[in-house]
Amino acid sequence: MTHPLARRVYDTCHLTGRFHLRSGQVSDEYFDKYLFEGKPELLREVAEAMVALLPECDVLAGMEMGGIPIATVMSQLTGLPTVFVRKQAKEYGTAKLAEGGRVSGLRVVVVEDVVTTGGALLTSCGQLRSVGAQVETVVCAIDREQGGRENLAAEGLHLRAALTRRDLEASLTA
Repeated sequence: MTHPLARRVYDTCHLTGRFHLRSGQVSDEYFDKYLFEGKPELLREVAEAMVALLPECDVLAGMEMGGIPIATVMSQLTGLPTVFVRKQAKEYGTAKLAEGGRVSGLRVVVVEDVVTTGGALLTSCGQLRSVGAQVETVVCAIDREQGGRENLAAEGLHLRAALTRRDLEASLTA
């Protein structure tokens, strides 16, 4: 069932070359999520696949920067409020980590675009928890299957992916 979506995402955002990832790893392939996020129809399809993975929750939290457009569309599809999570709280104005609403005491699902090792997610989920958010689940568009699921699980976070690296690769032969 994910093969048509996986193939469209692969064809739209798979790049080859030499890429330095946020995790510090070097890869010969890259999934440029902004290429699918910039296409309204494809972004909606990815968001719909991610909505199907949501547990019961109170708020969606879109990770800066790639998780924000996905979380916004998911919010439109579900009616759930959305907050926008900065990589670090700004030092001026409201000095908030999560902009757009409250998270304290609420069941928050974090929305991310691509997960590799989960390093940035671990930091942000820890920060959300420190301000009172109940964070147990991360939903992502693409899991590169390079340790992120395991690293998140070690901190009590369950990763649910609309697409995996395997799905994207399998779509080439489907």
